Amino acid sequence: MFRIRRDDLVEVRKGRERGKRGKVRRMLTDEGRAVVADVNIMKKHVKPGTRQARQAGIIDIEAPIQVANLALVCSRCGKAARVGFRYLEDGTKARYCKACGELT
Repeated sequence: MFRIRRDDLVEVRKGRERGKRGKVRRMLTDEGRAVVADVNIMKKHVKPGTRQARQAGIIDIEAPIQVANLALVCSRCGKAARVGFRYLEDGTKARYCKACGELT
């Protein structure tokens, strides 16, 4: 189970994209990677499509980034903080920010 889920706001902690923030678009759980909006932009050369009438050229795509290089941004304190898990009174498992203690 990952500490980061789809639609979470995350910050890149390592690499050339360090410090950038974005929303998680897709999780690749088998590979341990996530696709983050406007982070890790790569160029891709595409051929024209015969069925979809796609334009040929060079397009920008968001490449996956390792989950270990991402940190969840807390909605309360606004920091990229570590995440822990707690069991609530009703028996459900919830994530919380280790910096401020807020449930996320």
